[in-house]
Amino acid sequence: MNDKITYALYRTFAHNGFNTLRFNFRGVGKSEGIFDEGEGELSDAAAVLDWLQSHNPNAPESWVGGYSFGSWIAMQLLMRRPELDGFIAVNPPALEKDFTFLTPCPVSGLFIQGDAPTEEMTAMSDLAATLTAQRNVYITKNHVEGADSIFTHKLKNVMDLTQGYLKTGHQEGIAKSG
Repeated sequence: MNDKITYALYRTFAHNGFNTLRFNFRGVGKSEGIFDEGEGELSDAAAVLDWLQSHNPNAPESWVGGYSFGSWIAMQLLMRRPELDGFIAVNPPALEKDFTFLTPCPVSGLFIQGDAPTEEMTAMSDLAATLTAQRNVYITKNHVEGADSIFTHKLKNVMDLTQGYLKTGHQEGIAKSG
């Protein structure tokens, strides 16, 4: 929860009026437990979302966001929670993890990716294209040129893309589906 990308997402969501929470998965930092290959981590994310929603019952929207492994978990949570309205996924590991569970994807969202090997870029583009081909789902994919996997000297780009999507981009998806 303390990496700069997760913190940047947190700050950007909070700046846009969202009640926002970031957390460590089991076994990370001072969290109890041990890494569970995604099973337990998905349970962690669901418990956190339950807590956040119980403390903010009148929130007009609920979104998930994540970076790398966290984006994979966020996308799985998205499939299990129909009340979610959107997502931001930064550097989702499309080459390393199976994202076929996302078909059909229930909501529109944003993928942000830094420079990566060609096969990784292709996997991400293919995933975005597959999800966008679905009815009423619009996936915006942005590439941050010159960004490494942790967006060294490019963090502002991630924040700007997220800010822009939260302010205007996701409204286009809502308008197209409405």
